[in-house]
Amino acid sequence: MGKTKIEDTVREMSEKITGALGLELVDVEYVKEGGSWFLRVFIDKPTGVTHNDCQTVSERLGKLLDEKDPIPQSYILEVSSPGIERPLKKPEDFIRFSGRKVRASTFSPVEGQREFVGELAGLNDGTLLINIKGKQLALPMEKVAKVRLEADF
Repeated sequence: MGKTKIEDTVREMSEKITGALGLELVDVEYVKEGGSWFLRVFIDKPTGVTHNDCQTVSERLGKLLDEKDPIPQSYILEVSSPGIERPLKKPEDFIRFSGRKVRASTFSPVEGQREFVGELAGLNDGTLLINIKGKQLALPMEKVAKVRLEADF
């Protein structure tokens, strides 16, 4: 089973668990680092994720993964908060975090650059809208590699 298929399978399993617990599944990553495979599941909730939330999801997901066994090699399961610079992936994320500072990167240059930092203005018909220094930039989502909240201290 390929990396993307594993992520999709684990995402589906995780959504059932997080939904039942009143948590949001933010992202699933399956990556190889330093010779070891890591399965990372990022969860969130409006009041913030606690250690107990992570532990509960980890225990339930670990048991389900052991039962279904969708991953052929050994891996390390990590369940955590996405942090203050969480990725924005779902259309609902772009509504929820509208008005917040974001960092977007593109696959290829747009207006001569690939990194953009500004205020999220939303998502409209597959186009990411970011206000940068009083000007609204429209980035087609097919050109967007990733969007994250930007810490604003």
